[in-house]
Amino acid sequence: MQRPDIAIIGGGLVGASLALALQAGAKARGWRILLVEPFAPGDTYQPSYDARSSALSYGSRLIYQRLGVWDALAEHAEAIREIQVSDQGRFGVTQLLARDENLPALGYVVENAWIGQVLWQALDHEVVEWRCPAEVRTLTAVADGYRLELDDGDILECGLAVLADGGRSALRESLGIEVRRTVYEQTALIANVSTNLGHGGRAFERFTPHGPLALLPLPGQRSALVWTQPDAEALRLQQAPDAVFLAELQQAVGYRLGSFTQVGTRHAYPLTLLEANEQIRPHLVVLGNAAHSLHPIAGQGFNLSLRDVDSLAECLLESAAAPGDFATLQDYLQRQRLDQQLTIGFSDRITRLFSNSRPWLSAGRNLGLVGLELCPPAKSAFARQAMGLGTRP
Repeated sequence: MQRPDIAIIGGGLVGASLALALQAGAKARGWRILLVEPFAPGDTYQPSYDARSSALSYGSRLIYQRLGVWDALAEHAEAIREIQVSDQGRFGVTQLLARDENLPALGYVVENAWIGQVLWQALDHEVVEWRCPAEVRTLTAVADGYRLELDDGDILECGLAVLADGGRSALRESLGIEVRRTVYEQTALIANVSTNLGHGGRAFERFTPHGPLALLPLPGQRSALVWTQPDAEALRLQQAPDAVFLAELQQAVGYRLGSFTQVGTRHAYPLTLLEANEQIRPHLVVLGNAAHSLHPIAGQGFNLSLRDVDSLAECLLESAAAPGDFATLQDYLQRQRLDQQLTIGFSDRITRLFSNSRPWLSAGRNLGLVGLELCPPAKSAFARQAMGLGTRP
């Protein structure tokens, strides 16, 4: 292809969303976008019991509506109409209801494979050229952009390089961009589970003495489980027989959804909060998990990245300068700085507060949950943060 104006390295959910957000404006301006992704998407969507899912906030729905893909995403989306937040063995409980916010849902759970399929099918390949499967081996700053060397030996230059290649980005490291890491010494167990009662669009956040647990509604009588435990305990639970695992899950959750009847494949992810010390340089943006990787329990990570995408695309398309202009990138980061600080802080505080079994903190948690029920404005503010609307009008 001719020299791309923008090269997006990583065509996962964040990279593909950015390409989609840019493509209409890019076409009007004559920009070319290159999207490089090592894993080829499937030709057709195949639902699976064990499929990984993402919880999209209501704010993310609004972004995808503007991009013209929400109707397609909604075909396989399960609405979250209620979130119950509780502390195991304590009286404090709070309920967040969509109707209290005058909204159809607090959020939606969608399989990642379906999100990816919808995004890739929506791309205009006259504007967005994608190399897939392909990898960028080296990324080097040049006078007016970056030089990319692909694994097939092809070498090209771009005006703006966007790193959206995940939390373990080797390219970020090769550029000398340092990261701040907070190690929680916890592991998240991710699995899909079935119950003998329907969830009715309810999600559950349950805080136990060893770590938080979340259940998110999926189609049918399935729920997506995120169960955070100390590393050694998580390994034991991952390897436990299904019957033992389900019995311990039942004890932790109770019978709000009836009895747990099935668990799928269990995946384990050691938990670390990661923040890149630099998100922009002239002609460079670091995006998605490469920029900030959050604890999954509050469901904020991908939604924050999607707001970053929305803001970056807006700044690039509003600017009269060419992509890569540093003043434009500074404007983007300034717009998103408060959102990032509040969201990362919210996620980290929730994690620390609800992963600690000290009695005085446990009492404080319960007072906080009861306080949310007794103070509607505080409860509404908590709900808006959870819906990805906390820093937006």
